Amino acid sequence: MFVSLWVYSRFFFLPLSNTILSCFKDNSVFAWEFDTLHCKYQLPTAVEGSALHYKVFAVTRDGRNFVAGGKSNHLHLWCLESKQLLRIIQMPTEVRAVRHLEFLPDSFDGGSNQVLGVLSQDNIMRFISVETYKLLFVIGSHEEGISTAAISPNGRYIASVMENGSLNLYSVQALTQEVNKPPPPLFKVVEDWPKCKSEANKLTTRVTSGRSEQPWKSKGSKIQTRLLKVQMNTPLENKENELPGGLNKKRLQALLKGYGEYPAKYRMFVWRSLLQLPENHLAFSSLIDKGTHSAFVNIQNEYPIKSRKLLRVLQRTLSALAHWSAIFGETPYIPLLAFPFVKLFQNNQLICFEVVATVVVNFCQHWFEYFPNPPVNILSMVENILAHHDKELLQHLIKYSVTSQVYAWPLLETLFSEVLTREEWLKVFDNIFSNHPSYFLMIVVAYIICSRAPLLLCNQSQDFEYFFHHRNNLDINTVIKQAYHLMEATPPDIHPQRVLDDFMPLTKGQYPVFNKYPKFVVDYQTRERERIRQDEIEYLRERQLMHELEAKAQERKAEDEAFYRKQELLREAEEQRRKMVLEEEEKLAERRRRLAAVRRELKVKELQFLDASRRRFLKYQQDQRQMELKRLDDDIARKASMREQETAATLQDIEVRQMELESQRQLFEQRLIKDRETITQEMREERDDRQRKADLEDHIVQRWVETDREERQKAQMVAEENFAKAEQSCIDNAWRLQALQKLRRDDEDREKRYEEIAKLLHDNRVKEAELLKAMREAEEKKWEEVTWRKAQLEEEQKAAAAADEHRKQFLGDELNDALELAEKLQREDGCFASLDRRQELARQEQELMAEVRQLRQKLTARAQTRRPPAHVSPTRWTT
Repeated sequence: MFVSLWVYSRFFFLPLSNTILSCFKDNSVFAWEFDTLHCKYQLPTAVEGSALHYKVFAVTRDGRNFVAGGKSNHLHLWCLESKQLLRIIQMPTEVRAVRHLEFLPDSFDGGSNQVLGVLSQDNIMRFISVETYKLLFVIGSHEEGISTAAISPNGRYIASVMENGSLNLYSVQALTQEVNKPPPPLFKVVEDWPKCKSEANKLTTRVTSGRSEQPWKSKGSKIQTRLLKVQMNTPLENKENELPGGLNKKRLQALLKGYGEYPAKYRMFVWRSLLQLPENHLAFSSLIDKGTHSAFVNIQNEYPIKSRKLLRVLQRTLSALAHWSAIFGETPYIPLLAFPFVKLFQNNQLICFEVVATVVVNFCQHWFEYFPNPPVNILSMVENILAHHDKELLQHLIKYSVTSQVYAWPLLETLFSEVLTREEWLKVFDNIFSNHPSYFLMIVVAYIICSRAPLLLCNQSQDFEYFFHHRNNLDINTVIKQAYHLMEATPPDIHPQRVLDDFMPLTKGQYPVFNKYPKFVVDYQTRERERIRQDEIEYLRERQLMHELEAKAQERKAEDEAFYRKQELLREAEEQRRKMVLEEEEKLAERRRRLAAVRRELKVKELQFLDASRRRFLKYQQDQRQMELKRLDDDIARKASMREQETAATLQDIEVRQMELESQRQLFEQRLIKDRETITQEMREERDDRQRKADLEDHIVQRWVETDREERQKAQMVAEENFAKAEQSCIDNAWRLQALQKLRRDDEDREKRYEEIAKLLHDNRVKEAELLKAMREAEEKKWEEVTWRKAQLEEEQKAAAAADEHRKQFLGDELNDALELAEKLQREDGCFASLDRRQELARQEQELMAEVRQLRQKLTARAQTRRPPAHVSPTRWTT
């Protein structure tokens, strides 16, 4: 299917698909379907001024983006979904050509690889970010150039073959250590250095790199040290407020109270520090490797998210949570709880999972003790706090049968994501993560209390449900302040801090076991879910089968209807054709009647014409016969005169006389057999043969006459005259017999015709019998005539054979005499020239005799072939 005039530059399969991507030398890129080999699409040509000859290519693991490079420092980044050129990346000026391209895989980017490795002509491989266009790190150098390189499937190691033949193995984590460094701390403390110098010197500790303690470390290696300075005015019990990254929880809380939120630029870093995420890569990878959990296979049906990437990250995060603890696969509100964090950390799935897990472990304490029911104990705490601080509002809610499952549980299970905007939600969770887990419940109560005015106006349950599931005009700063006030003003006996544990981060290395839920209920629900899933599969299979049967039934019904419609159309067409045929038959019958009448008229005219023609032909035939008889008489008279002239000619004019006789004979024969084609042809052939024979004999006689003219002249004349007389007599007798027979047959026919006409007047049957009898008699007469002519022909052939034999003997004797005379003359006179001439004459005479013999054989064979065949009637043969 590929055009032979095109030359491929390279072709390869796209990841996770059956699509073949091919690039030709004219930079045209086509995508082909592997199963059918049909062209799916073609990428448009690049913009003017940016064209380069594609030599190397790289595709992201999800098959969405495509990078191409060649003999230039430009890279073309294509989007295969939109079939558009996204951007043109310009490499540093040191890069003049690209030898190899490869994306750096990442287990947490969902296949949309963001780091691209570029191996250029200077044997240096540069890794850049295709989003920020920054150079991240470089491997290789001008002294130790890279020949080729490969990246491991998990993206942790890079193997390269150097130009000197060595093999280098690089750790991606070590290469990206500087890139992934956290930003410097936001707070700096101004210290009075001279005042506390002595105490600081006492508390200064030298910390060395872990590699310096290894026994295989060389002694000459340098040891990096770091001085940790402890403030003199900080009590030791505040060490628990120290966070990873050099942050302090108390200072962060002070900053939060002052500004109301963290800086957006450093919010994610602050959250990671506050939640003390362990970043357990191996443990998370093991959860991801288990694949999609069965509870979230069809999550797109329940939560139709427009972004496929966001949906995929949500599915992976929820699957990892379900694999970590079975309760999360059965909890219906876990997608609502996790979605805000998934949307926030969609580019880093590890952080997303650990943030959700930390929130569940610390801020959702005791939520699953009454599973599958909502956490009644937590909702009771919320209700007690609301009763203490706003009893009127609680009474109003109770009055309209609005329980905590209506006004508190929607806020808890969605983490306020339904009622707050993005900025408000981020500000709220800045405060939640910076305080005790009980602060989360205080935020819920504060939101209800701050909304007391619209809530007191509601008097229907639908209004309350709508209020707590949609955004409202509420100042979030007021809610946050009210929550802090509730934290301080709530009595200890109803304070959630008494029941909820302090914040506990996730453990490093492995995630903690989460089993704070009724296991038997979860197991039962798991079994029920599996049973329902199997029932659903069976139902879907049966429904599919029913759909197929219904489709087949509909197809059969449609076929039957089409068949009946076709039959109806055929029947109508048949009726219409029958009517047309009947009309055509009527027209044809009318035409046939007219044609029969015309034929009858034509037949009558034809009969009249034939009768007139027959009469005219009979008259013409009679005239022709009279003219023929007259010509025969004239020819006989002229023949006699010519024969007399021939006999009176001199011997010196023998050749001329022979030619005249031959021409007269031919003219006579032509006139005699003009309307007898068959007999004329045979006689002409016989005449030609005899003429050739006579010419040969004349030629021999001419030679003889030249040698002995006087002696041979008389014998030759006698032989010629006898031959001419015999032949002429035969011809004359034959034509006379034929003429007499024709006259006699005419008389007989005339008599028979008269008799038949007379008898026809009396009885037609008698006429037919007599006609048959007359035909038999004529046939017998014809056979008698044929027999007679055959006898005459045999006698003539015998006479001709005898004459030929006589002439042959005569010519042989004369030839022998001539040879003897020639030899005698040679012996006596020695005339060699005359001898050669006579030998030549003798040789020619022998050749002529051989030709005469061949002609005689032909005449004999032709006479035998003239006999009538057995299946031809005698009458026809005679004619």
